[in-house]
Amino acid sequence: MKLQKSLSLYIFFSFCFLLSKAQNPKFEFRAVWIASVENIDWPSKRGLPVDSQKAEFIRLLDMFQKNGLNAVIMQIRPAADAFYPSSLEPWSEYLTGVQGMPPSPYYDPLKFMIDETHKRSMEFHAWCNPYRAVFSVGKSSIAPNHITHIQKNWFLTYGGGTEGYKKYFDPGNPEARIFVTDVVKDIVTRYDVDAIHFDDYFYPYPIAGKEFPDGESFRKHGNGLSKAEWRRSNCDSIILSISKTIKSIKPNVKFGISPFGIWRNLKNDADGSATNGLSNYDDLYADILLWQKMGWIDYVLPQCYWEFGHKLADYEVLVDWWAGHSYGKHVYIGHGWYRAGSNAAWKDKNQLPNQIKLLREYGNIQGSALYNAKTFYRNPNGWNDSLRNHYYNTIALVPPMKWIDSIPPPNPFITKKGNTILVRRGIKSERLRSYVVYAFTPGKPDGDNAANIVKLFEGADELILDEKFLAQYPGKLIGVSALDWNNNESGVVIAK
Repeated sequence: MKLQKSLSLYIFFSFCFLLSKAQNPKFEFRAVWIASVENIDWPSKRGLPVDSQKAEFIRLLDMFQKNGLNAVIMQIRPAADAFYPSSLEPWSEYLTGVQGMPPSPYYDPLKFMIDETHKRSMEFHAWCNPYRAVFSVGKSSIAPNHITHIQKNWFLTYGGGTEGYKKYFDPGNPEARIFVTDVVKDIVTRYDVDAIHFDDYFYPYPIAGKEFPDGESFRKHGNGLSKAEWRRSNCDSIILSISKTIKSIKPNVKFGISPFGIWRNLKNDADGSATNGLSNYDDLYADILLWQKMGWIDYVLPQCYWEFGHKLADYEVLVDWWAGHSYGKHVYIGHGWYRAGSNAAWKDKNQLPNQIKLLREYGNIQGSALYNAKTFYRNPNGWNDSLRNHYYNTIALVPPMKWIDSIPPPNPFITKKGNTILVRRGIKSERLRSYVVYAFTPGKPDGDNAANIVKLFEGADELILDEKFLAQYPGKLIGVSALDWNNNESGVVIAK
């Protein structure tokens, strides 16, 4: 019966077309992951000249903006290294080719990326891998001041097969957890990030026949728990610690987790999903639902990289399950569009559009993210065009998180002078993220219709809408609102 329902919905979505621009949500998280590890996305190769690094990143941002996205999830700490100057960790080898070597001519890549992202009124989520310390033992470049050389007893080696061996922080070592928390504290203190983002790598994915070598740590710190309970407790501890740290420094900075798509399977838990695969709770020791229930994280972005009708993990089943387990926090869905062309389902041009259409049916899902960035370059199945022309063809604002801040900023002041419009921030206004410019049909100033939004401008004390800009909207009423840093929107003020 469930399979029949899945097939029916899939056929229905395949033949339905988005009816109009106005049906696209006004508030929707639309993000993309930019992976730096092994130079998957950016920079395209190690040691790329600084000018080329910057040009590549700007090209990515412009491409994302053109395709309707409003956030980037940028990997800035792939392996206990840094894409920014740090006293705690060395420069990443994926930036300069040699770990510990700064870019030359010198610049701060993280500040550059944040500034360029904010110029486009997009959010910057700083993606950190919490526990991976060496990506490939014997192959990765390791600087003399890398933490694996300084605190050797904090690390465990695990792996084998095609990916080789990696070094991980021991999640059961309290000192290691404090160090990782300090790294996050440093980022949040010094940089204007919108969020700290962790991916799915807590305890490493299990390898058949190989036990993660944390026996000594368990004997020392187990406190009478079973090993599985202890491992989950270790992950709980670092999430709570980092959550408290972020909010104590900058309460407006979000904390998000992008877990593997399955929390638990129904066969293991009555509250699990009707799936049959590896799970966060049982295999990676990450109790995502606890973190949501306790309010330690602001959003969850499960990696639902499977297709409709997948035998072990049906996309529809997982979206429905996660929508029912939001606990008042934001839920975004991760799309595996990098899989385009990998099998019959992912050769279907309707696969990604139908995934987007399905998640929009749920009020408890506020958007989604695409993995990965370089997939945009090949426009698989024409999906860039589908996003730009249909599903993301109206500007979307990132949904506000009301538990962080629910008070909208004051309305902006608008003065019409000849063929220009001067916009100024409201009195005693807090920091603004953006000005939202609307072009309304006279007599129909509908601020809830995303199709009426024509432009976002970076927040500032003043904004001038000049004659050239206004000439694009002859006969329209121009309205402007202000967005605060949590994406609360003021009222829309009409220029008269």
